[in-house]
Amino acid sequence: MTNHGVTVPADLLESVVRGWRDLSTRLVQLGRDRPEGDGGVFVNPPITRGSTVLFASLEAMDAAGHRRYDDEQLIYGAMGTPVQHRLEQVIAAIEGGTHAQIVPSGLAACALPLLACLAAGDHCLLSDTVYGPTRRFAEKVLRRFGVEITYFPPLASESELLALARPTTRVIYAESPGSHSFEVQDLRMLGRVASQLDARLIVDNTWGIGLIDPFALGAHISVQALTKYPAGHSDTIIGAVTVASDADWRLLRDTAIQSGQTAGPDDCWLTLRGLRTMGVRQERQAATAIAVALWLQSRPEVARVLHPALPSCPGHENWKRDFTGASSLFGVVFDPAFTGADLMAMIDSLTLFGIGASWGGYESLVLPTTGGISRTCQSVTQDGPACRFHIGLEAGELLIADLARGLDGMSATRRAGAGA
Repeated sequence: MTNHGVTVPADLLESVVRGWRDLSTRLVQLGRDRPEGDGGVFVNPPITRGSTVLFASLEAMDAAGHRRYDDEQLIYGAMGTPVQHRLEQVIAAIEGGTHAQIVPSGLAACALPLLACLAAGDHCLLSDTVYGPTRRFAEKVLRRFGVEITYFPPLASESELLALARPTTRVIYAESPGSHSFEVQDLRMLGRVASQLDARLIVDNTWGIGLIDPFALGAHISVQALTKYPAGHSDTIIGAVTVASDADWRLLRDTAIQSGQTAGPDDCWLTLRGLRTMGVRQERQAATAIAVALWLQSRPEVARVLHPALPSCPGHENWKRDFTGASSLFGVVFDPAFTGADLMAMIDSLTLFGIGASWGGYESLVLPTTGGISRTCQSVTQDGPACRFHIGLEAGELLIADLARGLDGMSATRRAGAGA
């Protein structure tokens, strides 16, 4: 099938977009009021702003306080508002869990379960490819509180992972695909190891929201930066943590309340609205992204495309087995003949790609990753300069034309330098 001037095999395109298409109907229906009797309801739940909740009696107030684990219980604004509870219900449903806690940012979502599950003297196995701020939180906060950290290669075998474990290992923290380098981890194996160690498996599932059920693969907690695909318009900072058991929910909920981790109602409302179109946005963006990735793979300047749906991406077989689709974020490693300066000049020459650190919105972005990745283990991006692309809703043929101009200029500059 030709997509934006690039021939994308029909089975590959279907494997990339199927999950988003299947998810769209659920996203439209979940978390909405339904008219009953003679009354009408608005399509979108209203925003409720407030701090103080009033009760008819002290007995009623005391009873509400004992129901703080109820997903819809209103006690005080800092414990959640009606629109937050609606968003939590939707996220829990599409993640495959039972409860979700909405928090003010993606980083808060990463930090909250680590704080909930770890104590002084505990040991945490942390994937070497986690989100940079998660790594910094582990180094600068968890270590200071007496938690020991060991980084493991994202594609470590079961025996290698068990060799790194200790009697005090309480958490295995994974991110799949890996931040910037896109290794797709074997979550089934990680779940088995966590079970053997009686540890909690926490998975940052931001890239794979709606495309994978982390709990069915053995995860206990799933982390989401809702800032990305769910909010979808690059104007909201928000996160979520989802669990699948009452015990994990009580632990998570208590830690969230005790640390004041709730999001504002306006951000929750914007995210709930953004979720309604996430499926159709990502079906389009994922299709364009695979076409752009295949085109980049054909370029002589490119050594490797790190798109989980392509065999060139480490852990591709795990993606093929576990995911129902792909997202619109991927990485590219360039030929070692090019320098970081060559890459910077190429990026600066692009006109349709914004230069920005986030992703998941409707706009295309590019970000150099060379020199900005902290790793303890060997990185798949270390051979040549690398960058990360997020593909938006722009016309794919225009994005490819923009990249063609940039890469042609990069090659011409390199040839001129070699001939000087």
